[in-house]
Amino acid sequence: VRLVESGGGLVQFGESLRLSCAASGSIIDSYKMNWYRLAPGKQRELVAGITSVGVTNYAESVKGRFTISRDNAKSTENTVYLQLNNLKPEDTAVYYCNAHKSWPRDVDYWGQGTQVTVSA
Repeated sequence: VRLVESGGGLVQFGESLRLSCAASGSIIDSYKMNWYRLAPGKQRELVAGITSVGVTNYAESVKGRFTISRDNAKSTENTVYLQLNNLKPEDTAVYYCNAHKSWPRDVDYWGQGTQVTVSA
């Protein structure tokens, strides 16, 4: 499984970005797809997730501002998006795409990360 993120950048307070994660390999449409972020001096945080059937979950800190979606074009090629609106300086972090499945055993794949920087 290969995950490639894109779409990060430097924006100002209140602006928007859209992150993309191109996922390929294996039966990727059976995986739950997640976005995590890691900020300096902080622990990795689960930002949003979406199951293979489109059920979503969000961290409280981003509810109402971020939206996750996925395009299951093929069983072996998916694209996962994270729309980031009304960005705040505390959203500054490296954002990582993750593919996860828990049956028959836990399996995780990670992308290389994309930097999001929000200036005040």
